[in-house]
Amino acid sequence: MQKLLITRRLPDSVLARAATRFDVTLRDSIDPLTPDELRSSLRDYDAVLCSLGDRYQPDVFADTPAPRARILANFGVGYNHIDAVAARAAGLEVTNTPGTVTDATADTALTLLLMTARRAGEGERILRAGQWKGWGPVEMLGTHVTGKTVGIIGLGRIGKAIAKRCHYGFGMDVIFHNRSTVADPGLPARQLPLTQVMQADFVVVVVPGSKETWHMINAEVLAMMKPKGIFINISRGDVVDEPALVAALQNGQIAGAGLDVYEFEPKVPPELIAMENVTLLPHLGTAALEVREAMGMMAVDNLFAHLDGQPCPNRV
Repeated sequence: MQKLLITRRLPDSVLARAATRFDVTLRDSIDPLTPDELRSSLRDYDAVLCSLGDRYQPDVFADTPAPRARILANFGVGYNHIDAVAARAAGLEVTNTPGTVTDATADTALTLLLMTARRAGEGERILRAGQWKGWGPVEMLGTHVTGKTVGIIGLGRIGKAIAKRCHYGFGMDVIFHNRSTVADPGLPARQLPLTQVMQADFVVVVVPGSKETWHMINAEVLAMMKPKGIFINISRGDVVDEPALVAALQNGQIAGAGLDVYEFEPKVPPELIAMENVTLLPHLGTAALEVREAMGMMAVDNLFAHLDGQPCPNRV
């Protein structure tokens, strides 16, 4: 029986299914693999079910010639922590879990948008601290959401799901920027240059993490937003230049931000933590049991297909 390393604890149903066909070693930790663990995973196992933060970069493959492992089955749709080109050059298949995360991630985007617009996080902190003095006509005034304009950067599966929620749920006007032309957005929406999309009332970033998107939201791009604009990031933390975002918020260049991801997770800039106009979530994008089970089962489907010599359904 081939040996499989699972680098994080997954739902029990996923672990049980994987164990029906693999000799499973579970690394029961939430920390990413260390440099030594990355290298030993390639030497000592036939397959690895890895996840966010397990940095399989070119140096890891260079240090592990002729690896025993033949597949990296990533738990998640984003795989920028894996250099897929280097992995394939070393003889490894790389897969991910697209589709399963779409609705959950879109829901998280709307959670951040609503919480930031209506100052929900700030209001809860005031109430829990015993500082709420009672209802008043001009107390805790936030930003109305219904009927506003949302600008979406990246109209893939998740971007389209967010657009539908915004348009059909809140009557929002949808504009978007995408690297390629989107022939059918699936709803009334206009594809515009980035400069115009950044002028929306709410800007939501939904691009994949990659070398091309690293710090694509920088000081220059943030300067395109209007002072009452609210910025939302549910993509990858390194898509945003965090110091530039901090500066834009501190200077009143934009009104607020909602973030579920950070460049150096789990580290969050203390300047962001100190701001009341920023909603911060601990990477909850897909944190629902049904979703995590579906992600795990898809990863196992890829492992089983590879084991059977069949094409992996979600090869990247």
